[in-house]
Amino acid sequence: MAGGFESFRGPAMAEPPTSGGGSVPGIGVPSRLSALRSTAARIGTTLDEDTTCAELVREVAGQVGGAAAVLRGGREFRSRYEAVAGNPAVLPDPWSTAAAAQEAAGPRESAVPFPVAGYPGLALCVPLAANGHSYGVLVSARQGTPFTHEETEVLTFLAEHAASHIRHAREHDAVSGIVGKLQRALLSAPGRPHPNLDVAVRYLPVGQSALIGGDWCETVRLHFGRTMLVVGDVMGHGLEAAVDMTAYRSSLRYKQVDPNRSQVTITSAGHLPPVVIDEQGRASLLPIPVGPPLGTGLGGYEPATYRLDPSQTLVLFTDGLVERRGEDIEQSLRRLAGVGFEAASGVEDVLDTVLARLDARHAEDDVAVLAARLHHRSAQAHDTRT
Repeated sequence: MAGGFESFRGPAMAEPPTSGGGSVPGIGVPSRLSALRSTAARIGTTLDEDTTCAELVREVAGQVGGAAAVLRGGREFRSRYEAVAGNPAVLPDPWSTAAAAQEAAGPRESAVPFPVAGYPGLALCVPLAANGHSYGVLVSARQGTPFTHEETEVLTFLAEHAASHIRHAREHDAVSGIVGKLQRALLSAPGRPHPNLDVAVRYLPVGQSALIGGDWCETVRLHFGRTMLVVGDVMGHGLEAAVDMTAYRSSLRYKQVDPNRSQVTITSAGHLPPVVIDEQGRASLLPIPVGPPLGTGLGGYEPATYRLDPSQTLVLFTDGLVERRGEDIEQSLRRLAGVGFEAASGVEDVLDTVLARLDARHAEDDVAVLAARLHHRSAQAHDTRT
């Protein structure tokens, strides 16, 4: 049979003997189903819509021995084919296909094959439809033998299979978009610190992924020129972690900087110790009592107060900055303390240096890091507003 659907047939077999001389039904069906499953498994291997379409047309073109393409659209269709496989010259023009698709589309966009009116060649069009939604049309064409009923059924199945994966890909993109917008909105405008404090923050999602986690930094103005600095890390990634992050972010109290007294008071809820960088660019870890993570109900948080003068920079971070798989955490912290900084570097330069030296863009977890330094201001310009 022209069209190349031999892979769905069973191997050549001699007619088995029967006691009554009749035929044995179902010969070759297991082989056809096995081949069909293998073909379907090669479609939708990722959560990327373009990749799914390319995989679909590649499999279809190989099976029908002609060309295949996708015409994107739902109620309205685009004017060009995408993900073309095989010889595009045998395909009907996309305008004719779009007109036929709009005419054939039912209220539920069911995956029922339809012809292209006026096209002299051999073409088969199947809607890419799933769960009442249409994502376009699978178009296949060839020269020679018309499409058989078996081919039509197989292409309809593959189109439905691909449409289901396209639906999942779009849902994934929608959720990722919500998460990204939520996280960017929260990270792009942390609360304003008092003018007596220079602050810089960075956030890097793991692997630069669209699925954002629950790490964040925050600054909150308090009375008498004090500023609260917060670094948080909610377990997990995606929308749930980002939503949990907003709840914790609105209620946490971690680090408090008091420029009037040149000191910082720190409380840790499971975090690694912060770093202080002196005016020569040397880094050291601040020993602090570590309490349990919030949400455990255990309590027992003990603050620690240290002197912080304008020549020093305080760096707060989540564990993704330093932790590496298979490495002891003490070694990870020593590597951070060993980072050399330029003398009197600004807070932005400090963050650029630490992220580069620790290769944070290839970290195995989300990274949030904050740098703060007291800012010299005259008594007349000192702002104590809340």
